[in-house]
Amino acid sequence: MTRPEFPRSIVSFVQRGERMTVGQERAWDTYWEKMGNDVKSLPEGPLDFDSWFGRSAPVLLEIGSGMGETTSQLVAAAPELNYVAVEVYKPGLAQLLLRGEHLGGLDNLRVLRGDAVDLLTDHVAPASLHGVRIFFPDPWPKKKHHKRRLVQPEFVALVASRLEPGGVLHLATDWEHYAEQMLEVCSGERLLTNMYDGWAPRPDWRPVTKFEQRAVNEGRVSHDLMFKRNELT
Repeated sequence: MTRPEFPRSIVSFVQRGERMTVGQERAWDTYWEKMGNDVKSLPEGPLDFDSWFGRSAPVLLEIGSGMGETTSQLVAAAPELNYVAVEVYKPGLAQLLLRGEHLGGLDNLRVLRGDAVDLLTDHVAPASLHGVRIFFPDPWPKKKHHKRRLVQPEFVALVASRLEPGGVLHLATDWEHYAEQMLEVCSGERLLTNMYDGWAPRPDWRPVTKFEQRAVNEGRVSHDLMFKRNELT
């Protein structure tokens, strides 16, 4: 598999503490072996999602699932999808597994711990993903930190190459400048076409998290963007 060029000297996330609650520890111990894996521990080459899930179904990748508040609900609402969440924060993944347990187990969920760039580059086959979701990534609001933002031209090109024809990249942010950057970057990617004239309407199925509600309370408007992968040429 050809490895796309991507500036690895700058990452979009920071390492956080790994202390977990009793419930998170139990969920991790109970479900990680079946439902989780570390990106760095994956065998060389594309991940066999059909084998991991035990079925063949469209694969949707969510990058940065946080504490799983939104992800768990989206997984439960889409049993027809093989839903993969990648996140660097171990307690967040443990909390997602715990939320999944409370919602009935979520057999259509698998979680990966590590860098989404490494996952997409080394372990996801080209034109294989039904969709990619990036909801409220770290905005890095200070100008000097904008280079750390995840949604950059090289990264979007990588994501687009992994989408199947017709596959959708769905982004959302409550930071106006970042939203504008996302729109500009995605509009400049030749493999993608905006499904709307600018911003996408906020879908009713995307749950409002406490962070998004805080943004509303602080007067920030959330923007959604949906770009579709063009047909292969």
